[in-house]
Amino acid sequence: MSVVEQYARAHIVTDADPDEDTAIPVVLRYDPEADPRSVRVGLPGTDEWTFSRTLLEQGLSAPVGTGEVRVWPCGRVGAVVEFHSARGVSVVQFETKTLLRFLRRTYLAAV
Repeated sequence: MSVVEQYARAHIVTDADPDEDTAIPVVLRYDPEADPRSVRVGLPGTDEWTFSRTLLEQGLSAPVGTGEVRVWPCGRVGAVVEFHSARGVSVVQFETKTLLRFLRRTYLAAV
């Protein structure tokens, strides 16, 4: 089994000027030997979140999550992942196809 690491660009959801580019680099990781049921999302800086791969998958079609991580679809081509911590909330929007590609790779790596 091998580690899956995928680099992506996502957008921070803010109330800032909509013309301002808020794209950030994000690292999506899956290590089946460490935990075959979890994925990790690394945001710029030191923030890395580990949560259920099932949560990510289910959140692409319906809102899910009640704790530190919540996922929901956003329009026809987007998905939002919301991260809660003691420092505040980060809301990040991805293209759904990016997350689907990552999930597909995680299932292939787990075989």
